[in-house]
Amino acid sequence: MKRIVLFLATNMAIVLVLSLTMRILGVEPYLTANGLNLTSLLIFAAVMGFGGSLISLAISKWTAKKSMGVRVIETPSNSTEFWLVDTVKKYAADAGIGMPEVGIFDSPEVNAFATGMNKNNALVAVSAGLLHTMTRQEAEAVIGHEIAHVANGDMVTLALIQGVVNTFVMFLSRVIGHTVDRVVFKNENGHGPAFFVSMIVAELVLGILASIIVMWFSRQREFRADRGGASLAGKQAMISALERLNSLHPHPLPDKMAAFGIAGGGGGGLKRLFMTHPPLEERIAALRAVQSV
Repeated sequence: MKRIVLFLATNMAIVLVLSLTMRILGVEPYLTANGLNLTSLLIFAAVMGFGGSLISLAISKWTAKKSMGVRVIETPSNSTEFWLVDTVKKYAADAGIGMPEVGIFDSPEVNAFATGMNKNNALVAVSAGLLHTMTRQEAEAVIGHEIAHVANGDMVTLALIQGVVNTFVMFLSRVIGHTVDRVVFKNENGHGPAFFVSMIVAELVLGILASIIVMWFSRQREFRADRGGASLAGKQAMISALERLNSLHPHPLPDKMAAFGIAGGGGGGLKRLFMTHPPLEERIAALRAVQSV
């Protein structure tokens, strides 16, 4: 229940911030008696599209800590925590990024994630299940994979891609709604119900297509992070870690954190288009095919 309240409160805060931003920019309503004000519409779509995505990224560490129950290791209290912090520190130095915060979240699932707006101020967290199930070598490869995500700037890249597609979805859906209202229903006075109905339908259809684009980029970054993890921890260690994950069939992280985990849900057919992660078998095969890392 607390996580639901946190999610709703966060989204309400984002909407309020974006509304205030548009007032400061002096953006006039994009719907006028004479039709659409395309300039105002484009600004509106860009502010809402990029704003929500970038604000979510800016608070991603805070959101992850709260929603996943991450306990950040301020001072290591046992040998496992000392090893975890030292491994992250070593790989961060090898990857040329600042030392991330290191945390553990209480979950029996074998998973890990990295997030943060700045590659020099990120968060890397692993599940208790990963620490209890994987060998040190396999766990080090998973940590290397997450450090590679940070070093590659994957969180920022995905946020920008999401912002671009959000902008186009909001802009085009309203243009389509206006066109249907004017051309099909011959409404010349303001905008009638046809505008809003067709706009909502167009936004749903375009949103699905946009999700396919974002998920494709998400899957590509996983292959790249696997290579990065192999470079930091060793190719065979990364392959072994992926093979162990494949045998365990871990569940993906919940909701908005799903794209940041080490593993995601599987599936074929149309479901594949909406997967945040490629099938583990493909990732293992792709890594085996790499000549050098």
